[in-house]
Amino acid sequence: MDICHKCGNPQIIIKRKQSGQMLCQECFIKSIQEKVLKDIRKQKLIKKGDKVLVALSGGKDSVMVLDILNSLRKRRIIDLVAVTINEGISGYRDEGVRIAAQNAEKTGVEHRIVSFQDYVGHTLDEIMATSGDRNACTYCGVFRRWILNQIAREENATKIATGHNLDDETQSILMNYLEGNIHNLTRIGACSDSGYEGFTPKIKPLREIPEKETALYTLARDLPVHLAGCPYAGDSFRAKIGTFIKQISQDHPTIMYSTLRGFDKIKPVLKKEFSQKGSMGVCRICGEPSTGEICKACSFRRLWDDE
Repeated sequence: MDICHKCGNPQIIIKRKQSGQMLCQECFIKSIQEKVLKDIRKQKLIKKGDKVLVALSGGKDSVMVLDILNSLRKRRIIDLVAVTINEGISGYRDEGVRIAAQNAEKTGVEHRIVSFQDYVGHTLDEIMATSGDRNACTYCGVFRRWILNQIAREENATKIATGHNLDDETQSILMNYLEGNIHNLTRIGACSDSGYEGFTPKIKPLREIPEKETALYTLARDLPVHLAGCPYAGDSFRAKIGTFIKQISQDHPTIMYSTLRGFDKIKPVLKKEFSQKGSMGVCRICGEPSTGEICKACSFRRLWDDE
């Protein structure tokens, strides 16, 4: 009979294919929380006194980040603020915003809701309707980072925590390998700190947690989450890579861990050889940090202003 390898409970909820470990609900929750907090200490992602801004979409990953970091807030180790960005995706985003607010209220964490419409002047739907470009992820990623960085400064946050999990990280590594984006590879990691004034470091507390375990964690903890997938994700290169990794993981259950471990070993060499240390200034339009006269977000915004 299958029993929990920690306590002997016969009511197991997971059998980890990569290790064979079986856990009951209580031991699974505890193992995940301990793993995430251990990784935070190991990678030195957070220090006492930090104010962490959680990018809270309402999806399973960001909800899990909020839940676990809130344990540090309740012990008065850190302060938290949550921010939800409404990109303006019809039929999809409103439910995520509602669930994000529900989780913030449940934890008692201060919560801000902002929108592309307010910051960019256009919803993502409007951008995609007029740009003639199918790659919504490019616009969404640039504007989300631009907005989060501004809000982090407004809130005096010292870190920005995102819900990137093991699947997301291995997708990023493989995507950039395949596209030959060596410079981008030098910036992948548990903490993205450019070292430039004006940029708030971004941390990934779930970097070593598989996506299916983030989903199971929110279910085991009975946390409300937004399960719908982004309607723009289907055509993306990331989605195709994600499908490939899921398929190959069926026969090779440790492949994502080995991809991550291998990358972390060669990253110091990549950084030494390929990091670009250009001069950093500020965008003459918005005042955000930028390597050029105009930042990427403002260069996109000017495209629509000129039309």
